[in-house]
Amino acid sequence: MDIIRWLDKNIEKVLLCIFLGVMVVVMSIQVIARYVFNSSLSWSEELTRYLFIWSAFLSLPFTIRYGIALKIDQFLTLLSKNAKRIVNIIGHILMLVFFIFMLLQSLDVVQSAINSGQKSPALGLPMYIVQVSSTVGFTLAIIRTVQSLINYFKNVQEA
Repeated sequence: MDIIRWLDKNIEKVLLCIFLGVMVVVMSIQVIARYVFNSSLSWSEELTRYLFIWSAFLSLPFTIRYGIALKIDQFLTLLSKNAKRIVNIIGHILMLVFFIFMLLQSLDVVQSAINSGQKSPALGLPMYIVQVSSTVGFTLAIIRTVQSLINYFKNVQEA
């Protein structure tokens, strides 16, 4: 049970840190190879691009988990405590609907990538590995949005 709690709190953060670390190391090696040894790596930019795509989709549930998603705080500060909760709940319900829609669309994209059998030019990775980042990101975003909604409803009942 402790491992599940730890994963719930940290999975996006750990993956984002790993991806950022790998991107920094790979691009540093690429710069050194290009400017010191006058030879570049054919796969470094592609790997960095794919890690960046994964990071973009994993940052979505991360921002929801920690409540740092883009929002209009100035407008919310003008509202009463109850109105603020209602606006937040409505916003999270709209986000949930949007993420479910996007998840369904991403499944079509992944299925299309699997059916095409396309591989990346430099790494030779199946392209569905890159495309599935959207599915993972939207699935985690749905989970995080539901968790936030549950917390809002708990706080409403406690108040």
